[in-house]
Amino acid sequence: MSELIRFTRNYNDMSSDQGHQFEFYCDHCGNGVMSPFKPSLGAKAEGLLRGIGRLAGGSVIGRVGDAAYEIRRQTRGKAWDDAFRWAVEAVKPHFIQCSRCGKWVCREVCWNTGRGLCVECAPKLEQELAASQSEAQLDQMRQKVWQTDFSRDLNVVDHVVAKCPSCGAETSGGRFCAQCGAQLTAERTCERCGTKMAAGAKFCPECGQPQGK
Repeated sequence: MSELIRFTRNYNDMSSDQGHQFEFYCDHCGNGVMSPFKPSLGAKAEGLLRGIGRLAGGSVIGRVGDAAYEIRRQTRGKAWDDAFRWAVEAVKPHFIQCSRCGKWVCREVCWNTGRGLCVECAPKLEQELAASQSEAQLDQMRQKVWQTDFSRDLNVVDHVVAKCPSCGAETSGGRFCAQCGAQLTAERTCERCGTKMAAGAKFCPECGQPQGK
């Protein structure tokens, strides 16, 4: 019975009054296999009694209903256990237990036939190699991106504002607003020596370098 408990730790009970059905899941990837639907004997007997009650009519219907409920109550426990064991045996060929970790995994995806272990304990080398190559390619791509200077043409020295103080339009880092032409920077840097100066200065006060527009 202990083996049955280990095998059925991941399942979903989809049973109803009409019968029993279960879905079992792989301990590794979670893929599920549904057992065939097994009609409940209690449900069949209850349906038969209710049919008799409808034919008899009158007060018999109530007594028949009580009898049907009693049948369902007495058979539900044993019927569920039997259906559960039957469902386990029905889906068991789809799963196999790893002797290293004890998990029950699906044969199709999570079992390494060559190693006789689950893929968590013994990964498939071809899959790991393909994944490693992809990871390395992504890392190399990121390194190349980080090594590329995307801001070489961007003026990161002059003070800039996000919105034009005159018209409120969003700016794109220039010295003048593209919408109204208002000056956006309060100061500028000398193109030769880097001295800070007023935005409207035409010559650097330190080196005398003429400043562009």
